[in-house]
Amino acid sequence: MNRTIAAPKGVPEYLPPASAAFIAVREALSRPARHSGYGYIETPIFEETALFARGVGESTDVVSKEMYSFTDRGGRSLTLRPEFTAGIVRAVIEHGLDRGQLPVKLWTQGPCFRYERPQAGRYRQLQQVNVEAIGGDDPALDAEVVWLAVAGYRGLGLTGWRLDLTSLGDRSCRPAYRELLQQFLRKLDLDEETRRRVEINPLRVLDDKRPEVAGQLVDAPLMPDHLCAGCERHFDAVREHLTDLGVSWSDAPRLVRGLDYYTRTTFEFVHAGLGAQSGIGGGGRYDGLMADLGGQPLSGIGFGLGVDRALLALEAEERVVVSGGRVSVYVVPLGEEARRRALVVATELRRAGVAADLAFGGKGLKGAMKAADRSGAVCAVILGERDIAEGVAQCKDLQSGTQRAVPLVDLVRTLKETLES
Repeated sequence: MNRTIAAPKGVPEYLPPASAAFIAVREALSRPARHSGYGYIETPIFEETALFARGVGESTDVVSKEMYSFTDRGGRSLTLRPEFTAGIVRAVIEHGLDRGQLPVKLWTQGPCFRYERPQAGRYRQLQQVNVEAIGGDDPALDAEVVWLAVAGYRGLGLTGWRLDLTSLGDRSCRPAYRELLQQFLRKLDLDEETRRRVEINPLRVLDDKRPEVAGQLVDAPLMPDHLCAGCERHFDAVREHLTDLGVSWSDAPRLVRGLDYYTRTTFEFVHAGLGAQSGIGGGGRYDGLMADLGGQPLSGIGFGLGVDRALLALEAEERVVVSGGRVSVYVVPLGEEARRRALVVATELRRAGVAADLAFGGKGLKGAMKAADRSGAVCAVILGERDIAEGVAQCKDLQSGTQRAVPLVDLVRTLKETLES
């Protein structure tokens, strides 16, 4: 006997009718970008492994521990994308998008892949909505990008989130801060692996949540206290623009994102109802990434918002983003001639923009009406042989239970007017 094959561990699946909420969240998170001049980009799910090693950073957990990499039949090392930004920047360079109007404003959506220990909110296939603005260092652009994410969460009705904001400096001021931080960290009682991290990526040590490490970091020097004049002016301007847009934030001087390319403005959205996996989205500037990947020395800023995490946040707040059913009208045929006519009626309704379904397989009236109720339809159109002979259909309001005969020639128009009223 063949064993039953299950989905891979750590990969969430969204099935109807609950999948309607997944689509609604994805649409809500991407809507602000679609309404703000951002064009859609579709990039490969897998790329050359070197892209992420160079773009994301070899010392990051993402590259060193979490990537799904494989060798293809041509001997090339390929990796399922763990994040979107590196692939989008690669596409911008390869296709010369940076040679036209700047900034290049793009958005996308889809799955990313990381080998992590599965738990609530932490998946091996994570769904994201991603936004990038490449080729502009105006602080107003930073504020716009942050606002796009804020508008997405507000559009969902979420209220339990907090925006953490900081600046990570740039290549002018960060090297001196890095040395200062390393001097501080080298004096601490740290395990061997953390000591290696001090030498490779000391900023990541600030993000260590282990009590035995976090307790020693209380007096650690912080990047916002060591910004150069240019970075300080930029960060002040970003905060002024956010204030103008009605966006509140919390200063988070210890905020460290998990990717090496971040510079200057860096931010994360945190939701109080999600426990340990509280981050629901985030992003920041990456002013050196284009050049690191062989392109022009252009700056950029973007974010990734977790669709899975947003769904969990909605659940924590007991909010419903989708009401009603998959269709508005459910057609119930009774008899052979009615079954032929029902498909035509349902198709005419769909052509007119009315979501419609019908009972297949010769169900009796009782079974078909149960299916109509399960579909979430507002109205059932019942077609019997006698009704067809008389040129009418019986339209039943599935909420009130009232029923009336409607001429078949007027059926589509009548239903459309009823549903729109």
